[in-house]
Amino acid sequence: MATSAERSMGIDLAALDAITEAVECGAGLPDVVRAAARALEASLVLLDRTGSVLAVAARSPADERSLLAGAAGVETIELRVADSPVGQLRMRARSQPGAALVRLVTTLVASEVERVRAPARASQEASAALLRTILTRDLLESEDIVSRGTDLGIDLLSGGSVLVARVRAHAAAEEGWRARVLATAERGARAVVPTAIAAPAERDSQAAEVVVLVPGGDDVIAKRAAEGVLRELQAGLPGTTFAIGRSRVAVDPLDLHRAANEALLAVNVAEGDEERPLLAFEQTGAYRLLLSAMSEDPAELQRFYAETVEPLVAYDEQYETDLLRTVEAFLDNDGNVAGTAQKLFTHRHTIRYRLERVRELSGLDVGSTDGREKLSLGLKAMRVLGVAAPGGPATEPGTGAGRVPSR
Repeated sequence: MATSAERSMGIDLAALDAITEAVECGAGLPDVVRAAARALEASLVLLDRTGSVLAVAARSPADERSLLAGAAGVETIELRVADSPVGQLRMRARSQPGAALVRLVTTLVASEVERVRAPARASQEASAALLRTILTRDLLESEDIVSRGTDLGIDLLSGGSVLVARVRAHAAAEEGWRARVLATAERGARAVVPTAIAAPAERDSQAAEVVVLVPGGDDVIAKRAAEGVLRELQAGLPGTTFAIGRSRVAVDPLDLHRAANEALLAVNVAEGDEERPLLAFEQTGAYRLLLSAMSEDPAELQRFYAETVEPLVAYDEQYETDLLRTVEAFLDNDGNVAGTAQKLFTHRHTIRYRLERVRELSGLDVGSTDGREKLSLGLKAMRVLGVAAPGGPATEPGTGAGRVPSR
């Protein structure tokens, strides 16, 4: 319990403990700043000496923008260590924190900034250019990739790993939201690996997709970087759904292209798994068998998808039905109609009706081993190709006995 002297100075020891614990466990600047925001009862933005955003603890995107703009009510605190400037903290307090508490908190934050301060960072354009050359295999020698990385202050001598983060907005997205996704994902990775770089990908016009390169050959650190991205997306992007894929470590820089394909496969699979928004390539199971097909002959994979489950996707999109989800649930329940009905909260007759529509549309009978195998592979091909599954309530004729809650 705080003493009367501590209370008179406005010091909350429990709040300070949360900050020091974040520092001691190496959680990274975003977690440290979130703990500081709770201690000060304030919204905070942490900037480095160049003005780059290192961490944000704001109540909304609008709150973050006003902090960055230095709007009315925003206090700017210069952070120094031994009289050397290390950054800046912008604060909008919801109450009046004691001066002693502010001084203690900013000292802790400044010390952590100094400890993890990154070397000079490459510009966003230079980072994006390097990532593009890796993804398109424009550089065919490991030495050339290492040299390009060195020019940008990135050590790729021991290779690295790749993350792909994909974010979808639930409602109409505000202007500049893709740039916000890029900044948030990059901030999460750099909280663990300060030299990580990120660039936008343009594969999906309906989603914001970011590719992150995590330098180094340590898989444990790469995993922590992915978890850092996940935490920042959860904290900074309300009203969205997201998935993150993580590759294996590519020890040879020339294999970073392969790592990017692994991360893309993992994020495609993760998008269909609501319980695991972060998925490593090693966790993709049988989907890994289709990676070479995606890389070497995507047209053949597309043809197989078209011959199996694409008619179900088209029907679901046109009529807002749930044939695809019913097939997934049926296969997950080993072909058990009762178990499928229970999982989807609908009647067995409705499930049978939908499975009959599946047979009519695809020509594949779920009652046969061959039909189930082709539908299962078709679903996997859909995920590997990154085709988003349609969602919506079941409204097709014959569903009077039950309706499936929309996702």
